[in-house]
Amino acid sequence: MEYYSHQISRLIEELSRLPGIGAKSAQRLAFHLINMPKEQVEHLAQTMVDARNNVRYCAQCCTLTDQELCPICKNSERDQKTIMVVETPRDLAAYEKTGKYNGVYHVLHGAISPMLGIGPGDIRLKELMERLQGDVNEVIIATNSSLEGETTAMYISKLIKPAGIKVSRIASGVPVGGDLEYIDEVTLLRALEGRTEL
Repeated sequence: MEYYSHQISRLIEELSRLPGIGAKSAQRLAFHLINMPKEQVEHLAQTMVDARNNVRYCAQCCTLTDQELCPICKNSERDQKTIMVVETPRDLAAYEKTGKYNGVYHVLHGAISPMLGIGPGDIRLKELMERLQGDVNEVIIATNSSLEGETTAMYISKLIKPAGIKVSRIASGVPVGGDLEYIDEVTLLRALEGRTEL
């Protein structure tokens, strides 16, 4: 049974297609949009259309940008010889928030996953290999600690090592505030292997 008019039901249905938005959140957003001033709704809609039409991949690192090169790749103060490989633009943003990394990035837009039918040709590996023809000292592999992330890290490492470029992997281990008894064996082993001197 329909509770709302056709237009409201359509709006809720479209909003619920967004990731992380369930039926209740979609309903809440729909009513919020309906109660917003018309100009604000039009501005929001136009901003979404503009972003969809103008955002593209950075010609160098493959992150999302509305220019030829993203602000990080354009920044001459960044260490262009150190490349951190991440899975998504969100991962790039997470590292940037630390304010401690001064190199550049390469965004794969995914990870190798034979179970899902995602192979090396389905992520931005070719572009990474092209970048490595230039002057690069180190590649830091910062993929997730998942099975797909580990598979991708091993694959990239095997591709790059013959070129004589230093390849490193981010450490992973016990999260701050985590109880050791609840942490899986692989994470504990990684924490032990990645230990540093105090």
